[in-house]
Amino acid sequence: MKSILALFPLLVVVYLAFFTSSHGKEFQKCERSAYPPDKHAAVPLYEVDLDLPPLQRWAPLMKEKGPKIVAMVDDVKNLIRSVVSEKLYEILIKNLDKVATTLPYPFYEEMVGISALSGLPLSLVTMYNIFYEAFTLCTSIIAQDPSGYLYHGRNLDTGLFLGWDTKNHTWRVAEQLRPLTVQLEWKKNGTTLFHSISFAGYVGVLTAIKKDRFTLSVDKRFALNGGFMGLLEWILFDDRDQSWVAFLTREVMQEAKSFAEAQTKLSKTRLLAPVYFILGGMQPGEGCIITRYRDNFDIMNLGSSQTRSGSWYLVETNFDHWKNPPFFDYRRTLANQCMMESGQKNASLSLLYNVLSTKPILNKETVYSALMVARSGRIQAWTRECPDPCWPW
Repeated sequence: MKSILALFPLLVVVYLAFFTSSHGKEFQKCERSAYPPDKHAAVPLYEVDLDLPPLQRWAPLMKEKGPKIVAMVDDVKNLIRSVVSEKLYEILIKNLDKVATTLPYPFYEEMVGISALSGLPLSLVTMYNIFYEAFTLCTSIIAQDPSGYLYHGRNLDTGLFLGWDTKNHTWRVAEQLRPLTVQLEWKKNGTTLFHSISFAGYVGVLTAIKKDRFTLSVDKRFALNGGFMGLLEWILFDDRDQSWVAFLTREVMQEAKSFAEAQTKLSKTRLLAPVYFILGGMQPGEGCIITRYRDNFDIMNLGSSQTRSGSWYLVETNFDHWKNPPFFDYRRTLANQCMMESGQKNASLSLLYNVLSTKPILNKETVYSALMVARSGRIQAWTRECPDPCWPW
């Protein structure tokens, strides 16, 4: 069984190669009528009070969502144990305990609180808070209309290789994360600092807006060492002079006062793992894709001659903008096609949602779609389903 599971990624690629050649034409039509979304799929709103002690900040959410978090994490734990040896699993858990105790304030304290409130061991709460960086594929789009008004949309896709349900054609983890998807209003001194779309019990930030300032989404970036080298340095060499991606973005959302300040912080902070930051602002032209290495960066700005898209929008999936995506991934190509077909005169939230609803940009991994406008402070998200025929990612 373990040898079969080890070959699963290769089998999926082979399947996609066949799927692409036999069914690709079904996914070339841009969606035109998905917006407005079903209101019943809207993500519920909760509050995070930063004036509370870190141990208590997640209590209301854990009271409601705790059992579902436990079920999801237990499932992931069992999936990992089915692939690796028991000895390797025990080493992993031991090191996750060590990682947790070394995390900066207030992340460690918040995770201790989540552990106490949910009944999950701290090691598994830590796994839940870092697994995103290993198992995600996403799409982010920023568009500017003719008047200079900016729109930001994203699909968050996750659960890759974590339990494919052959009967229902779904990823088990993606299915379990949908009811855990929440909109969070982060408050301090009675004032709203920012909003984010997140998962209950996840203390970092992946999708967020700061009204009258900027919008932000995070897409995974594949690299030879991924985040493993940074994690090993953190564990083995006590190298703390690096930031966890989702912790850095939360700090930026709490502290940055402008698009420019956020851009600088996201570009120049040393990271534990490579990543793409997609940042939108208030003024015309304030949009960029920040391609991060652990120490260095590349910035592609809205309207840049570097873009493979039009001058009025940016598209990022999970591949460097100066490279072609692999043959089995149509998402970026199709997103560009749909944006160009519609044209800048139709730039809007409805356009972004329709593009994000076009298969395979919408796929079996898609947990939610989010739309944001910094100038109005508007943020909305909806959990997604992808009816067959639909790509695994």
